[in-house]
Amino acid sequence: MEAKTQINKDYRIKLIYMSNNNLFIVTAPSGSGKSSLIKALLKDNKSISLSVSYTTRKPRVGERNGVDYYFVTIEDFLKMRNNNEFVEWAEVHNNFYGTHKSFVNNRDVKNNDIVVEIDFQGSDQIKNYYPDAIRIFILPPSIEELRNRLILRALDSMEVIERRLSVAKSEIMHAKDYDYVIINSDFNLALSEINYIIKSTKLRFQYQYLKNKNLFNKLGIAY
Repeated sequence: MEAKTQINKDYRIKLIYMSNNNLFIVTAPSGSGKSSLIKALLKDNKSISLSVSYTTRKPRVGERNGVDYYFVTIEDFLKMRNNNEFVEWAEVHNNFYGTHKSFVNNRDVKNNDIVVEIDFQGSDQIKNYYPDAIRIFILPPSIEELRNRLILRALDSMEVIERRLSVAKSEIMHAKDYDYVIINSDFNLALSEINYIIKSTKLRFQYQYLKNKNLFNKLGIAY
C-alpha cells in the first residue's frame, strides 16, 4: 500500500510540472547534421517551433537576425544574463549563447511544441528548470566522418576544426544521459527516427491524461 501511495504521489508531482506541449532538447557535436535535421523536422511538423537563441558571435553568410539567432553585443548579453532572463547560457568557442525564458514559457500560449538546439551544458540547465523536457542526442557515424563534414562545409579553419573535434569527443560522452540517441549516418533515416520520437511522445500517459482529463476521470483513471 505504501509503495502504491508513493507511485501516485510521484505521478501527481510529475503532472504539476508538465505542459500540454512538449519541450524537446536536441544536442549534437558541431558538424553532426543537427541543424539540417531540425530544419527538415520543422518543415514536416508545423506544430513545432524552434527556440531562437541569443548569441554574441558574428552572423555567418545567409544567417538572419531573429530567425537563426538573435545576434547581440557582449554588453547586451551580459545585461540580460545579470537580469536572470535566460533559462540557460554558456560560453562556447569564445562566444556566449543563451535561451531566453520567455520563449520556452510561452509554449502553451502558442500551443506549439518547442525544440531547443543546444549543447549538453545548456541541456542540463534546461532539464533542471523543466523536468518534463525530452532530450535527443545526435551522434555522427564516426569521428573521421565528422571531420570530413566539418571540412566540406568550409566554415572554419583547420585549427578551429581540430578544436571542434576535440570538444566533440568529450561532448559525445554525455549521450548516455539523454532519453533518445540517433546516429546520423543516413539523413533520411535519421529524420524518420526523430519524427517517430516526436509522434510517440504524444501517446505517453502523462500527455494523454492532460489532454483527456474528462475521459480519464469517467474511466476511473485519476491521480
